[in-house]
Amino acid sequence: MNKPLILVVEDDNSVKNLIATTLKAHDYRYITAPNGATAILEASSHNPDIVLLDLGLPDMDGVDVIKKIRTWSNMPIIVISARSEDTDKIDALDAGADDYLTKPFSVEELLARLRVTQRRLNMMQNESHTESSVFTNGKLRVDYAAGCAYLNDKELHLTPIEYKLLCLLSKNVGKVLTHTFITQSIWGSSWENDVASLRVFMATLRKKLEKEPDSPQYVQTHIGVGYRMMKVE
Repeated sequence: MNKPLILVVEDDNSVKNLIATTLKAHDYRYITAPNGATAILEASSHNPDIVLLDLGLPDMDGVDVIKKIRTWSNMPIIVISARSEDTDKIDALDAGADDYLTKPFSVEELLARLRVTQRRLNMMQNESHTESSVFTNGKLRVDYAAGCAYLNDKELHLTPIEYKLLCLLSKNVGKVLTHTFITQSIWGSSWENDVASLRVFMATLRKKLEKEPDSPQYVQTHIGVGYRMMKVE
């Protein structure tokens, strides 16, 4: 079982070092961020499996970080905060946090929360693996096993890159995927900042998908953020 990648967002060095030491001792992979802006950048760049988030960050409130991440990802977020009032917990959970751990916390409790979250992730992955190998959305059909896509029962003649983009979007239907996440998923880190090239490939894909490109039915652009495949009834 592969250990998930964990993003630790904490500006207090002593707490950050405690968490990092704990994760390292239990063979977890992790990256760190000292503030909210860096956390958002790391979350979009590395797409971690779990986020451990402090609320009292130097540049912005952690709740705002949760809201920002939730605009494009459902990655599990566990809040670790000194704020113990019920209103603080409710605000964080309402914003999209999955769990709330109050400081000071025990290492054993942190590891237990991580195990619970990891089990949930594994269940979600297993469910996705047992799903049909054919994706259907409106008149669009993607046969992952055959490596083909169809629109109105006619095969789409896609380039390898266009097909990879279509698969990535379809497997994350309803979610906004950032430019960085898409380019890293398709080409690797060397393409991380090449948003212009992504736009070119996405434009050619949409010409083949959309009957009216000015009124897209399948792929929605989120300006400055990325793209989302919409669910078509």
